[in-house]
Amino acid sequence: MAAGTPNKGTVLAEGHEITITNPTKVLWPEKGITKAIYLEKLLELAPYLLTYCSNRYLTTIRYPNGIHDKSFYQKNCPEPKPAFVRTAVMEGIEYVVLDSVPTLLWLGNLACLEFHASFHYVNDQLPAEWILDIDPSLDYEPRIMQAVLLIGEALDKMGIQSVPKTSGATGVQIFVPIQPGYTFEQLRTIGQFIGTYMVQKYPKLFTIERLKKNRGDLIYVDYLQHWYGKTLSSPYTPRARAAASVSTPLEWSEVELNVDPRDFHLLNIKERLTQKGDLLSKVPRQNLDRVFSILK
Repeated sequence: MAAGTPNKGTVLAEGHEITITNPTKVLWPEKGITKAIYLEKLLELAPYLLTYCSNRYLTTIRYPNGIHDKSFYQKNCPEPKPAFVRTAVMEGIEYVVLDSVPTLLWLGNLACLEFHASFHYVNDQLPAEWILDIDPSLDYEPRIMQAVLLIGEALDKMGIQSVPKTSGATGVQIFVPIQPGYTFEQLRTIGQFIGTYMVQKYPKLFTIERLKKNRGDLIYVDYLQHWYGKTLSSPYTPRARAAASVSTPLEWSEVELNVDPRDFHLLNIKERLTQKGDLLSKVPRQNLDRVFSILK
């Protein structure tokens, strides 16, 4: 904190002065993470988080008094808005575009603890990547990594390289970088095929039932969430969970070892990123033309 009192200070980021209020407020009590610590961790995450939030419509979840108190979704840009904050309008909503460190720190000071960006870029109708959301029906699901591995193997047989990433909560997403030009409708077709295939092959493990009350203990292959205007937890976003977990890309070998998503959190993510870098960037953009020709 560059200057201030115990209840307020300022930081300088890229030439912009940002006021920080209540820096000692505890946001994640189980981990002892205060707002000041959180902002330090956001700076560590910034090169990675900004990569997957820049030039997209951002929704945040705010927890003004920490993760165990009331929260709310923020779609419209908060006011007053600093001059450095970029926004973009979609369907009458003025969204923040998270493309700078000052904007990230400003949002962090507002206790935006989760960042959920659109699947597409600003003023673009086409998806930036393809994502399957693997969502357990149970709060604790010991089979989640097994399920993700089976889907990864199915994608691999189709010639599709992918990267698993923890949601930071209970689910796992399978991230597929794609060559530009495919539509959301096309990708949903592959998703539906994969989901249906997994249900037929492993009926005691998977479901494509949209309503949670009808899923029992089955793991949901959600291919519908990936759509224009919708969002999902961005890669490298923190989550408002007791573990202070971070949505973290994984190696497939780690999935095989049945890693626990809670193992990747704000207090240790820097070490991992220093060691492994951005795993999502290491898979080339996939050409899906052959897959579409087969499905037709």
